[in-house]
Amino acid sequence: MITSTDIYHANVLIVDDQQANISLLTRILHNAGYVSITSTQDPCVVCALHQQHNYDLILLDLQMPGMDGFQVMDGLREIEKDGYLPVLVVTAEPAHKLRALHAGAKDFLSKPFDLAEVQARVYNMLEVRLLQKKTKHYSLALEALNHDLQQIVQAQVREISDAQFATIMALSKLAEVRDDDTGTHLERTRIFCQLLAQQVRNRPAYAAVIDEAFIDNIFHASPLHDIGKVAIRDAILLKPGKLTPEEFAIIKTHTLLGAATLQSVHDRYPQNAFITMGIQVARAHHEKWDGSGYPDGLVAEAIPLCAQIMAVADVYDALRSARCYKQAFSHLQGCEIIVAGSGKHFAPWIVDDFVTLEEQFERIHAENMHE
Repeated sequence: MITSTDIYHANVLIVDDQQANISLLTRILHNAGYVSITSTQDPCVVCALHQQHNYDLILLDLQMPGMDGFQVMDGLREIEKDGYLPVLVVTAEPAHKLRALHAGAKDFLSKPFDLAEVQARVYNMLEVRLLQKKTKHYSLALEALNHDLQQIVQAQVREISDAQFATIMALSKLAEVRDDDTGTHLERTRIFCQLLAQQVRNRPAYAAVIDEAFIDNIFHASPLHDIGKVAIRDAILLKPGKLTPEEFAIIKTHTLLGAATLQSVHDRYPQNAFITMGIQVARAHHEKWDGSGYPDGLVAEAIPLCAQIMAVADVYDALRSARCYKQAFSHLQGCEIIVAGSGKHFAPWIVDDFVTLEEQFERIHAENMHE
C-alpha cells in the first residue's frame, strides 16, 4: 500500500536552466510537504544523477540550451531497463506537450505555474511511480516463485511426489492467505473440481476427454488458479468497498500474471500435463460461457474444459465464504446463483452436474471450513 508519507518522502529532481523556476517549484513542493528535493541547471548531468539516485520523479524543462528536454529523455530511455520514464515535463509551448508524451513523459506542467496544478500533478505522478516500483518488486517476487516452482515441478505429473505437491500447495497459498481468513478455499475447490470432473466424465461426449490423468491433474492444478494474486497490492485485493473500474482492471491481471508465472515453468517442462492445465486454469477461470468474462473474452467451448469446471467450483466456494467485502451466502443462495448462470456464466451441462452433486458440495464445504 502506498501512503501519503511514502509520497511526500519520494526522491524528486528538478531540471531547469532558470534558477528562478527551480526556486519557485522547490518552494511549492516544500510548502506542500515534500522533503527530498534536489535540482540542477545542467541537463547534461541528469542521466548520471538518475543512475546514482534513481529518482521517483524528474520535473524536466523542455527548452534548455545545449541539451533540451527531449534529448534528456532519449538518454533516460537508454538507462531505464523497464522503459518507464518518471518524467513530468515543464513547458510553455502547447505544441510540445503531445510530442513529450510520445517521447515517454508521463504528464506535463504548463508555464506559468498554477499552484494547485503543480501539487496535484506531482502527487498523482508520484503515486503512480511508487505503485510501479512496488509492482516491479512483486514481479521479482514472482520470478523467485518461478524459480521455486521450477525446482519442484518435474517433467511428468506422476513423477511428482506428495511432498512436492504439498510445496506447490504452500506456494499457492501465498495468494490465498491474503484474502481468505480460513485458508481452506484451495482444499475445497480442488475437491469440488475433482467431483465435477468425475461427474462430467459420465457424459458420452467427454468420456474420452476426461480420463484418470485429467482428474488427477485438475485436483493438483486447481490450487494454482489464483497464484497471480501474489502481485496484487493489499489496498485493492482487501478493499472492503466497491472497486473502481481502474482497481478492477488491476484485479483482473491476476489471471495473466498467474498464467505467465506457470508458463515459465512450462517452457522448461513442455510435456508436463499438470503445468499445462495449471496455465489454463489460472488464465481462463474467469472466462464466461457467453463471452463476457476475462481476460480473453472466450466463448463456450473455446474455454478450456478444466477452466469451465474450475469456474463453477470457484464461484460456489466464493459465494459460500465470507470476505472482507461481503457476507457468506447460504448453500441454497449459492445454488440458485449457479443455476441462474447456466448458459451465461457457466456451461449448462456442468451446471446440471453441479445440481446432481450439490448435496455433496454442501457437505464438503461444511467439513472443510477450518484447518
